[in-house]
Amino acid sequence: MRSTLLVSAIALALAGVSMTAMAATPAAMSAADLATTQLPRTVRPSHYDVAVTPHADKLSFDGQVTVTVDVLQPTHSITLNAIDMTFSSVRLTPTRLKIAIAAPKVTVDAKAQTATFTFAQPLPAGTYQLAMSYTGKIGTQANGLFAIDYDTTAGKKRALYTQFENSDARRFIPSWDEPAYKATFNLAVTVPSDEMAVSNMPVASTKDLGNGMSRVTFQPSPKMSTYLLFFGLGEFERATTMADGTEIGVITQKGKKAQAGFTLQSGAAVLKEYNDYFGVKYPLPKLDNIASPGSSQFFSAMENWGAIYTFEYALLLDPSFSTQSDKQAVFNTAAHEMAHQWFGDLVTMRWWDDLWLNEGFASWMAARTTEKLHPEWHTHLDAVGTREGAMSRDAVATTHPVVQHVETVEQASQAFDAITYAKGEAVINMLEAYVGPDAWRAGVRNYIKAHAYGNTVSDDLWKAVQGAAGKPVTQIAHDFTLQPGIPLIRVASSACSNGKTTLTLSQGEFTKDRPNKTPLKWHVPVIAQSIGGSEVARTVVDGKATLDVAGCGPVLVNAGQSGYYRTLYTPAEFAAIKGQFAKLAPIDQMGLMGDSWALGMAGLQPASSYLDLAQVTPADADPQIWGNIAGSFSGLHGYYRGDDARQARLDAFAIKQLKPVFARVGWEAKADEGDPTTILRTQLIGVLADLGDADVISEVQRRYAAQDTDPKAVPAALRKTIYAVVARNADAAGWDQLHAKAKAETTPLIKDRLYALLSISKDKALAKRALELALTDEPGATNSAGMIRAVGYEHPDMAWEFAMAHRAQIDKLVDSTSSSRYYPGIGASSNDPAMIDKINAYADAHIAKGSRRAAETVIANIQYRQMVRKERLPAIDAWLAKNGG
Repeated sequence: MRSTLLVSAIALALAGVSMTAMAATPAAMSAADLATTQLPRTVRPSHYDVAVTPHADKLSFDGQVTVTVDVLQPTHSITLNAIDMTFSSVRLTPTRLKIAIAAPKVTVDAKAQTATFTFAQPLPAGTYQLAMSYTGKIGTQANGLFAIDYDTTAGKKRALYTQFENSDARRFIPSWDEPAYKATFNLAVTVPSDEMAVSNMPVASTKDLGNGMSRVTFQPSPKMSTYLLFFGLGEFERATTMADGTEIGVITQKGKKAQAGFTLQSGAAVLKEYNDYFGVKYPLPKLDNIASPGSSQFFSAMENWGAIYTFEYALLLDPSFSTQSDKQAVFNTAAHEMAHQWFGDLVTMRWWDDLWLNEGFASWMAARTTEKLHPEWHTHLDAVGTREGAMSRDAVATTHPVVQHVETVEQASQAFDAITYAKGEAVINMLEAYVGPDAWRAGVRNYIKAHAYGNTVSDDLWKAVQGAAGKPVTQIAHDFTLQPGIPLIRVASSACSNGKTTLTLSQGEFTKDRPNKTPLKWHVPVIAQSIGGSEVARTVVDGKATLDVAGCGPVLVNAGQSGYYRTLYTPAEFAAIKGQFAKLAPIDQMGLMGDSWALGMAGLQPASSYLDLAQVTPADADPQIWGNIAGSFSGLHGYYRGDDARQARLDAFAIKQLKPVFARVGWEAKADEGDPTTILRTQLIGVLADLGDADVISEVQRRYAAQDTDPKAVPAALRKTIYAVVARNADAAGWDQLHAKAKAETTPLIKDRLYALLSISKDKALAKRALELALTDEPGATNSAGMIRAVGYEHPDMAWEFAMAHRAQIDKLVDSTSSSRYYPGIGASSNDPAMIDKINAYADAHIAKGSRRAAETVIANIQYRQMVRKERLPAIDAWLAKNGG
């Protein structure tokens, strides 16, 4: 699953912005395993025969399922997962035993999300057929079986899709809805004959039932977890190609197939790459990617085996609207979900504690594959941004280990976060660099082959990699996955003699909010290199270490930026490295800047150290370096929110630094420019406008006004950016004009983004209108919650009060998987200490005690921002006064 957590409202608008030698079965789980699961271990399913008839107009469906189960020990009852279901009949039939079993008593526990069937006599151990007839609900948010309504040139349409991860298959089938209960599935659906039905496997047969209805039966699925089952239905069309004997498909609403060409081509290339990398060919006959209008607060794509579900904004490319950033994101999302076909689908974590085995690995694999297949994008620098995102979350008290303890459905939902995805990816990146790419791949291949169609825990992966590498991987992996936090490597001293520099290194822990914390300990793989040198030196730091590095120039620790740690230099060493900054590889420039920002804001080095590096960055530095600087200036701008005079000083300096870079990039794309430059153009326009640069805002507004008479005024590559700047700075008339465009738009991919743009205005009155609009049917049921969150970025206190006043209505607009973090997120950008009390009060009233990590993290970050404003910004002010701010 690809996550869609967004860092700002503008990002929302622009981005359019988810192992043992033998695979463990539920029956073999230990007592410790049982403590983290919901269901008894007396019964195990092996196969489901499912028949469903959806009634899209009534938002309900009829279901029949017969489950082949093994009763492992005598029991009076069978308990499985079910939610929002009404059972009309339940019967149990033994397959071998000659006994008659009376219909059981049915008890539904809505809170536990279970149904229990209690029998008059104990059931002997053996194999049975459990047949159930029931009715269920079709929702309007992405949980279980749900409907998406969307506009087309032919009018309103409705399509049905399923979303089951993490615990929503129980809304579609009464089932053993835990990842370790793998089974095979036969699915048959009764549907309108003029609509396309889609599932994990190809269609086996279609029978005309008359009256415009057909019964579609799909081929049997492989053995898999319940959360990977998929069903979709609508007025679709499908584009296909072949790759390595597998049919690759992209399914879209009718009329949009042409927008799927890049994803289809990418899917074929990625499948070939993964077949080779994993050493196990993709095992299903087809692999579809299904494009859906709408959005979710929880995810953008889901890795259903053979039937990946993806919202249109993350899958399709509209030539009138999509950008180079969109193209790269589409590729990365597809590569992420396709990696899951092995890591997650073929081999599945045993329980949600090890969710990172799915998500961290898929993120790492997608980044690796994007870099390999599209080197022209220079995405290898993204590894630093990924690590920084993880460290930002990992540096506060509310962090958690990569391998985490999950007890409830809500806790499983919260496990989809930056630690699981980004830290998981960063740790894998570090371990691959430590053992070498060939040994790492050999270990992964052994792991996949050993556990195909089974379930694993993290140690199964470490065992496989350690066996292939012959290095002590497990200890390092345990340090970084079984405990939270970030190592801090201090360069205590350096001395040069006989052509080599000896570093003395010591280890601590980096935190943003606990300066006196007793540090944890790690075995940290460290790579260092003299600036300009060709040789690297390696060691593993456990407490203290010395390291000899060839050359006598300044030494960069974490050369290549594969390590998951912060590096703190002495002032003299930092000054020496700053003097050679232009000679560093771009990825090391990015890493040094990341450390400088974080360490400066934490008070471990001058808060202005990042600005020192920005000031010496050459104008012709890598475009991604300047994108990083622009983003950091925007971040500082946010810290000054509410203090106009001090903010204006920072803005003036930032504009002075960025304008020459923008002058080099220009408004018009050059024929020979690289993709990073194309992306930098949009970044600079957005940031300069946000900083209040009058020239950029004026030119944006001129182009926007001229677009109806001058086709070149708003090229597709800049359309999102220009519209976002206009929306941010709109007056009432401009907002009304944009609103009219949104209402008239019939392409969901564009329409959804226009409604997001209506929510990012700086003007409070217009933001209030966006909040009111979000509670109408107009934006679409899956877009409204995102609009409220977007208003909350610029106006958190107003959005919070509105959400609390209309919570009953808003609850219906938020998918249940996001419920415990959605409302705290509305207030996340507030600088008002009173917001902390409001979020605490909300959590006390509405969130279970064991599921408050998201709320507590929002509070921790508000407190951190207050600390920065009070203790760090004065140093920034002084630096700006000295350096022309």
